[in-house]
Amino acid sequence: MRNDMDTTQRNGYLDMELLRFTTAGSVDDGKSTLIGRLLYDSKSIFEDQMEAIETASQRAGNEEVNLALLTDGLRAEREQGITIDVAYRYFATPRRKFIIADTPGHIQYTRNMVTGASTADLAIILVDARNGVMEQTVRHSYIASLLDIKYIVVCINKMDLVDFSGKVYDDIRRSYKEMAAQLELPDVKFIPISAKLGDNVVTPSANMPWYIGRTLMEILETTDVGHKSGTEFRFPVQYVIRPQSDKFHDFRGYAGRLAGGVARTGQQITVYPSGRTSRISSIHQSDKELAEAFSPESVSICLDDDIDISRGDILVASDERQPSVSKDISMTVCWFNERPLAVGEKYIIRHATRETVGVVKSIGKKINVNTLGLETGVAELRMNDIATVTIRTAQPLVFDDYNENRTTGSLIFVDKDTFETAGAGMITTV
Repeated sequence: MRNDMDTTQRNGYLDMELLRFTTAGSVDDGKSTLIGRLLYDSKSIFEDQMEAIETASQRAGNEEVNLALLTDGLRAEREQGITIDVAYRYFATPRRKFIIADTPGHIQYTRNMVTGASTADLAIILVDARNGVMEQTVRHSYIASLLDIKYIVVCINKMDLVDFSGKVYDDIRRSYKEMAAQLELPDVKFIPISAKLGDNVVTPSANMPWYIGRTLMEILETTDVGHKSGTEFRFPVQYVIRPQSDKFHDFRGYAGRLAGGVARTGQQITVYPSGRTSRISSIHQSDKELAEAFSPESVSICLDDDIDISRGDILVASDERQPSVSKDISMTVCWFNERPLAVGEKYIIRHATRETVGVVKSIGKKINVNTLGLETGVAELRMNDIATVTIRTAQPLVFDDYNENRTTGSLIFVDKDTFETAGAGMITTV
């Protein structure tokens, strides 16, 4: 595979749509093998990569090339034959660019699945055709629902080990649909595949003529990605550009990344949390001046008025739906840390570009992700637990509901002693 391209090709590549997707499922369902198959059949593997996994496969005593080694990058993973960390891979077809997050299947690494899925547009849930829907299938499907992933593709894998049986496929499909109805998953597609042999991954399977749907690659290339961020204008200020020389003596701008909507010159904005208003006088990106900018572009915005704005403030279109502003925030929390979350504990809270301190006021209902039942009277959250939590912050936060805007609707807990990321919160305003 060659890595050189002319200017026209390079510009075309940069302009292509990007789809982020994650893989999840039980241990040994074939997640890494599926990703390896996608990379291999789409010719997205460099020659030296292919030589490396061929050598590693021979060293492990495998008769065939183990495509899972393309994503199982850690030495410990290769030795154990499992995925521990979240492995990210990038590839492209003539129609679209992709970022893959290959996440672990073990229960103790559920937090890694949350991390990998947090930016995904689509989730691939793998099910072993021999085992059907398992506890981890339910767990990962619930997390996909919790993180508001719009599209779910259920790949029923290892069909070659059940003689490519249409009945086995139909039974698993029916079982998953019953569970998906409880989670109110909006868009679920099913594909019978063999990741090892390549059936219905990139090319249609001759072994399953009873399946008349699309291949996995066709679905990945055609899934809509226009929903990525909220429709309302949200601009968390990351950096204040102050006059620094004679050349820029009159330039004062606010740099950041659009977290939703469109910024337009002349647009009236409200600065939160102060509530001050102004108008956008100009928008800059590198050395260009723009008439408008779209999420998730990074730009600098200048205003008509010289008002007090700092890092952590958020610019909002005055004529659109306004965000919530409060020190008391309720959310669903996925806990990552070995040190439990408990009422009264203080954490560093990072939300968009703002950092403050927060204290846990209460723990509500904990979700049993295996049965989808709710548990009350919970005193603390342990690693991988998911529950509703209310916190109070030292400074007010400007936020939306998570299902309206992922950036302004989410936050993270940071341990104040170790500075480790301790948990992730999806804010609910109702």
